[in-house]
Amino acid sequence: MMLDSEPEKRTKSQSKGHVMTNVLRHGTWWNLKQDVPAATLMEGRFTKLFADAPPAAYADDSLQALATAMTSPAESSPTPETETDPEENPGIPAAYTYLGQFIDHDLTFDPTSQLRQPHHHLSTAQIHALADFRTPRFDLDNVYGRGPADQPYLYGANGLDLALGAPLSGNPHDPHAVDVPRAPDGRALIGDPRNDENRIVAQLQSVMLRFHNRVVAEHASATFDEIRDQVRWHYQWVVVNDFLPTIINETTIQSIFPHLADGTSIAASPPQLTIDSIRDGVALMPIEFSVAAYRFGHSMIRPNYRINETISRRPIFSSSTDVAANLGGFRPIPSDWALDWQFFVDLEPGHPAPPPRHDPNDPIVRKPQNSYKIDTSLVNPLAHLPASVAVDPSSLGLRNLERGRAFGLPTGQDVAELLGIDPLADDAIRIGKATAAADDPKTPIHEIAGEFAGRAPLWTYVLAEAWSTSWAAAAPGANHDEIPIRLGPVGGRLVGEVFAAMLLGDPSSYLNENPTFAPLPAFTAAGRFGLAELINAALHHHA
Repeated sequence: MMLDSEPEKRTKSQSKGHVMTNVLRHGTWWNLKQDVPAATLMEGRFTKLFADAPPAAYADDSLQALATAMTSPAESSPTPETETDPEENPGIPAAYTYLGQFIDHDLTFDPTSQLRQPHHHLSTAQIHALADFRTPRFDLDNVYGRGPADQPYLYGANGLDLALGAPLSGNPHDPHAVDVPRAPDGRALIGDPRNDENRIVAQLQSVMLRFHNRVVAEHASATFDEIRDQVRWHYQWVVVNDFLPTIINETTIQSIFPHLADGTSIAASPPQLTIDSIRDGVALMPIEFSVAAYRFGHSMIRPNYRINETISRRPIFSSSTDVAANLGGFRPIPSDWALDWQFFVDLEPGHPAPPPRHDPNDPIVRKPQNSYKIDTSLVNPLAHLPASVAVDPSSLGLRNLERGRAFGLPTGQDVAELLGIDPLADDAIRIGKATAAADDPKTPIHEIAGEFAGRAPLWTYVLAEAWSTSWAAAAPGANHDEIPIRLGPVGGRLVGEVFAAMLLGDPSSYLNENPTFAPLPAFTAAGRFGLAELINAALHHHA
């Protein structure tokens, strides 16, 4: 889900004679032993789910043509907020786009410099040699960093709270809104600098800091380790019980997590995995997941967002350097840009939306914006990423396709067959917007370039499958613009099973350490705890 920020300087593979191992990685600082060099905690490795699958090589011209076809033209004028945008996904509120990005930053940080190498793909040995600056665990190292002893500036004076940033105004529904902590030069002081990549994920980072502090307030006598575990388990609960069912089709996600179907606990109905290489958990980051399947979220990004009732919509990125021109990050958030989360997820389920604001020039309703559809179309701003995010190429679509080739990913059809799933026909792998509009181009992939016939890039295949299978499952005659689009059987298994394996392979996850865990009743609403309830708890709201 990440947008390819340039990597930090790598750690060395050896430290004072100690050979690097993969037992401990960045983020597992609470497991640090005196006889384990600190450098060991700082890098992980990549692996393949399907080691014997042949890599798919494509010509530069073909990838360029596909990236161009997958990028929408610039809009002359955005759809008015009072009208339905056919590119919106009615099943996924916009907050889940950035929860997905936040999760990605918790799990992986793969180097981008390999894209500039002269070879067309990496060997298995080269892939294993790449450094991942994150653990394949839901451990919130992007929040906690290397811990209070090593990074005390991330923490409050009491050693329990996390430090918060400057107050933000603009949202009367959250008078305590804050930015993330920043250094005098404006740089975010957070566990992962990529969580300052845009002003939405930065404010989600702030929500997580505040949620941690809310848990501290609810546990007056708890130790820091106990607080951290509670926060991580609540976060993992959201991932399993809210995020995954929101972005994966029901049949697939319930086959992986049967407790979602039978209403029992995850202890009574543990996850069921079909990918042999991860049945016992994930120790290394699978490239089919991180380089292809999990980049489905790039198609969910809207070109612009409403952040609160007083600030007009802003583009996610633009060429302007004006601090208030767009939502680009790596700089302080304007003081009146407190994000109103009701524009991103329903914080008040069951409550009717208020009438539109009485402003003839800017009539708005305080209700969630939806994400864009999971399809083979990226909004135009992603074709021109800011230099602070990525360069050469600055097109996100081309970067994803080139990276898939560099990592030697198999085709989408090959992965489908390895999973025992009938591959999509070429005519079902359409490139364009998943809208009912006849004038939105929907080109079969083999018409983009002949070499894609029967061998679609895995990332493109996952996106096309979501669109194709969601429409195919709809009732006859249904309005396709009203159908939620979620990951299909291939994309859903790659994401859902890898997530399950990460939890199963982490001895400190709630699945292993506390399988009967349940969110604090003070944080739930009608027994539910998901992203909206986590935000409400952080903001001291009650749904």
